[in-house]
Amino acid sequence: MSEILVLVEARLRTALGEPDARAAITFLGTDRIEVLRFIDAEAGLVRYATLGMSAQPMTDPTSALADPVKGPRAELLLTVRAGRADTDQVLRPLAVLAATPQVEGVVVAPGASLDVGDPLWPGAPFSSVLVGESGGLVEDLVLDAPLDPVRFLPLLPMTSNEAAWKRVHGAQALEERWLAEGTDLRDPQRRSVRLD
Repeated sequence: MSEILVLVEARLRTALGEPDARAAITFLGTDRIEVLRFIDAEAGLVRYATLGMSAQPMTDPTSALADPVKGPRAELLLTVRAGRADTDQVLRPLAVLAATPQVEGVVVAPGASLDVGDPLWPGAPFSSVLVGESGGLVEDLVLDAPLDPVRFLPLLPMTSNEAAWKRVHGAQALEERWLAEGTDLRDPQRRSVRLD
C-alpha cells in the first residue's frame, strides 16, 4: 500500500512540480487521505490532488467479497483559477470524495457525479462534481500485474442546476453544452451554463 502511494506521489510531482502545501485527513474506519496543493503561477492556476485513495482498489458494491489486489484505483484532481475565491477550503471536501469508495463502497469512474452536500469552498456555487476522463494532465500510473493502473481523474465542479440536468441528459450531453458555451470550468465563481 505505502509503496503504491510513493509511486503515485512521484507521478504527481513529475507532472505538477513540487507541492507547496499538504493536509491529511483520516475518517473513522478509513485510510488516511492527503490533499496536495500545487501552484502554477505562470498559468495562474491552483491544482489540488488527493493522495491515498489509490492505496486500496475500489470494489463493485454488488460484489460479495472485496478483492484486496484487483480492481480500479484512482486519485482525484481539481484545477481552479488562483486568487478568485478561498478555494483552499476545498481540502476537506476533496478528502471526503476520495474516501467515498472506502466509506460507501462505490467505484468512482468517469461520468460519475459526486456530491458533498455543501459548497466546495465558502461561497462556491458548486456542491458536486462531474468526474472526467483520466490521461490528460497526469498520465495513468501502470503498476505491476495483477494490479490495475492508478488513474488520475479530473473533477469538474457542477452547479445544482447542471447536476440535475446531467442526471436527466447524461455526462456527455453536459460536457458538450459546456464546450458549446465556452464555459471556463476552472473559474471558481462561474455561473451555471445555459440549459434551455
